[in-house]
Amino acid sequence: MAEISRRTLLRGTSAALGAATLGTAWSAASPVAWASDNPADGTVYEDIARDADMRWRRMPDSWQNGPFLGNGFLGVQVYRGAQGNVLKFMLSHSYVQDQRDQWEGAVGLSRLPIGYLTLTLAGPVTDVDWRLDLWNAELTGTVTTTRGSVSFSALVHNSRSVLLVSMTPSIGEETAEWAFHPLASYTTRTIRRPPEYVGNPDPTIGLADSVHYAEQPMLAGGGYTTAWAEKRSGTQRMLVATVAYSFPRATSTDEAVRGVQQAMNANPDALVRTHRNWWNRYYTRSLVSVPDKHVQRFYWSQLYKMASATRADAPVLAIWGPWFPEKGNSWTAVWWNTNVQAAYQLINGSNHLELDSVTTTFRRYEHNLELSVEPEYRDGETYALSHPGDRMLRPGGTRTVGIPGQQFTDQTGNLIWALHNVWLSYRHSLDQQVLRDVLFPILRKAVNFYAHFLTDGSDGRLHLPMTRSPEYADAADCTYDLALIRWGCATLIDSAQQLRIADPRLDQWRDILDRLVPYHQSADGVMIGNGVPLAESHRHYSHLLWLYPLQEKRWDRPDDREIMRRTFDHWRSMQNRWHGYSYAAASSMASVMDSPEEALDFLTFFLDGNIVDSTQLTPNTMYREGSNFAIESPLAAAQSVLDMLVQSSGGVVKVFPAVSGRWPDASIAGLRTQGAFLVDASRSDGRTDWVRIHSEAGQPLLLQHGIDGDIDVRDERDRPVPWRAQGRATISLQLPVGASAVITRRGSSPDLTPRNVAPLGDAPVFGLPQPPASR
Repeated sequence: MAEISRRTLLRGTSAALGAATLGTAWSAASPVAWASDNPADGTVYEDIARDADMRWRRMPDSWQNGPFLGNGFLGVQVYRGAQGNVLKFMLSHSYVQDQRDQWEGAVGLSRLPIGYLTLTLAGPVTDVDWRLDLWNAELTGTVTTTRGSVSFSALVHNSRSVLLVSMTPSIGEETAEWAFHPLASYTTRTIRRPPEYVGNPDPTIGLADSVHYAEQPMLAGGGYTTAWAEKRSGTQRMLVATVAYSFPRATSTDEAVRGVQQAMNANPDALVRTHRNWWNRYYTRSLVSVPDKHVQRFYWSQLYKMASATRADAPVLAIWGPWFPEKGNSWTAVWWNTNVQAAYQLINGSNHLELDSVTTTFRRYEHNLELSVEPEYRDGETYALSHPGDRMLRPGGTRTVGIPGQQFTDQTGNLIWALHNVWLSYRHSLDQQVLRDVLFPILRKAVNFYAHFLTDGSDGRLHLPMTRSPEYADAADCTYDLALIRWGCATLIDSAQQLRIADPRLDQWRDILDRLVPYHQSADGVMIGNGVPLAESHRHYSHLLWLYPLQEKRWDRPDDREIMRRTFDHWRSMQNRWHGYSYAAASSMASVMDSPEEALDFLTFFLDGNIVDSTQLTPNTMYREGSNFAIESPLAAAQSVLDMLVQSSGGVVKVFPAVSGRWPDASIAGLRTQGAFLVDASRSDGRTDWVRIHSEAGQPLLLQHGIDGDIDVRDERDRPVPWRAQGRATISLQLPVGASAVITRRGSSPDLTPRNVAPLGDAPVFGLPQPPASR
């Protein structure tokens, strides 16, 4: 492909419009004017969210340290350009991908780079003062140059998928000018890229009704278009930009231009108000406050990131979210072997099922799952999920998960593990449509894939031929696969009972559960598979999936504890090849094994930016593995925080089950658990003060409340609620649909409002908050 598309600059004059057109409510604001500097002015939710704001006093230079905006579709990152007087707004979109499915997904169905807007200033930048305001999902601040300054606010509109940038240049910077630079429409993946691969044609540059556009056609048909325009009112200016994608029809230019025009013609105050309202409501669905404000700020930044990256009606998370790195790397698609599964656990406990695009993806594109099975097994009753694939579950080319015992990959378990995320969504909502229409019908075909290959052994057990334990070694009776088979069969049996389905395979599932070979063990615990020990450091926790997140074995059962601890201790004894999600998983595993100090140590080691095996949490809470980028590990670490505060499995809801002694206080509200319960609670001076639990589905509840001594259990009108003691600090009760119970120490009347607990001390903020110290 010619380089013209990298060099093309789209410039244009801005329309001069009347003052009433721009309005005044969304003027560019100085960071010092924001409410976060006056916490008493807002609600506790707003105070906590604003306290987590990321800040920049140094100019960011890349995906790894720049601020980011998004709405699940359009993604924007901001950092410096190649010249000292240029600011760059990198544009990405989660729909934009190639459609040449003759090649594997990461090449032929690859996500594609789009391009970036630049703001060229009159003088070189000398200083920046930016704040990523999480509460309103806006980037605000000033850029100071040798010639003057520019104040600005920027957001990706929640529902319109347009970038809005309001700016006011000072005297000396009136000539600040916008331009757009398309990037080559070419996969950045080099692994297995076929020699016949060519990039898509150069874009067409145009102007339609005062809206500039760059139309990028694709060889497979359709294409994508970036459109932008600017208008002015006095010294204030507003840029509107968007990206539209269409396939197979070539309608993206009309859609992009129309999207810009509609936003330009709308009242900007109303646009910003609807955007802010969505985000403000989003944050008030749950609350987490802990005394380590570094952890607290990290957790709330991940809530922001998740809602910026995905929505239930948006594409499932690719490995970068919607944010395509400018220089690209080889992770150009959706990674179903760990990344999706680890990223989405957070949405359940945080009470944000509106972000569940995993369930939506399976609901919409189930028919494509057969493509991941070898042709001879495509019988309409067998599913698998190869990776890397695209947002529509297509593996591309001839890639499949292979055939156990013959031509095998480490992808045999991808589908069942991903369906565990769907199951978690169901268990936290008890939405019967999810169970009936998505989980049960797909899981029965996923288990059927394995059923083709299970064989009777001389020991009377069912055995699995050779597969590959993800990223480690080939093994027969691979622990990773056996754990997923067990969970799948048990879940199918339970689901059929709930749905009152007399499925003809029920006897088969019961037989598999009864006769499936136990996990192979050594002195070090559960092995990778038959004859294959864990002999060196392994970043993946594939052979521990039964411990977490499947929780087949539980710490509450004394007979399970020894094997859980022994296997975990052996894995953790070799950490030199661990990556970010290894530490997140280790923290959660320690939490479910009643080891809170250990859990906190694993979490804070990762959050402190330590480098292990060239992997690291980046300053803007993204994540890198060498020169490759990803977002799942920080999101998984946010789930580790939740696992310290509330757990729900095996029919038990546990409140503050793994809170470190270093955290004497904690406050939670609206955290969602299995059984469709919502939990509020408070802890002070190392003791649980009260718990409030709300039932959405009227399910029986076994609650480990953690309150020492005698208790009162009352509804919110102060009437007694019947309950039974079930052990130390544990009770059973049955709440009707929509009812709540408050558990307190006998005779106490605590304040039941959520709070921002007192900090333990100073804590760093994320971003690039201060210039490096002079030497």
